[in-house]
Formats: sequence, C-alpha cells, structure tokens
Amino acid sequence: MTDRSRQYFSISTLPLALYREVVAHLRQIEGVDAGLLPQTATDFDYYRSQIGGLWVETAPETDAKSRSTLERVLAYYGDRFGPWQAIEIEG
Repeated sequence: MTDRSRQYFSISTLPLALYREVVAHLRQIEGVDAGLLPQTATDFDYYRSQIGGLWVETAPETDAKSRSTLERVLAYYGDRFGPWQAIEIEG
C-alpha cells in the first residue's frame, strides 16, 4: 500500500461547473486523483461558490512530468479566477 499525499484548495468564488472542470482535468493526469469538498457555510451568499473546495491526491511514485502538469492546470485556473488558497481539513 502506498502513502498518497492529499492537499486541499479553494477559490471561494469559483463556480461549481468550473470546479468540476478542474477535477476532470486533474483526473486525466497519471498518478493524480481529485474530488470536490462540500460547502460548509451555513448562510447563503450569491457570490460564494456552492463548493467548499477540492482535494488533490498524488502517489509517491507520481513522476515530475505529472506533478508539473498538475501545477500548470492549477495555475491556469488560478490565473483566470483568482489565486488558490490552501485550506486545512480537520479530521
């Protein structure tokens, strides 16, 4: 069994459809998996995303090319929609 590294990111105003697009792109990278985090806010804000963020998981054996592609995909969306914020998940 390999120990996978998981990180969590958010752009608070990124729409649900774009989060889904980012996850679809990331899942195409060899050695990378990704998914969505639920929104945890208790009040509604029209300008806030319906999603709490995304998680990205890489295996220890993920090669440099795949890691570079991962960084480029995140940078692409971050450049257009605002910087990704690393978030902490308890538990």
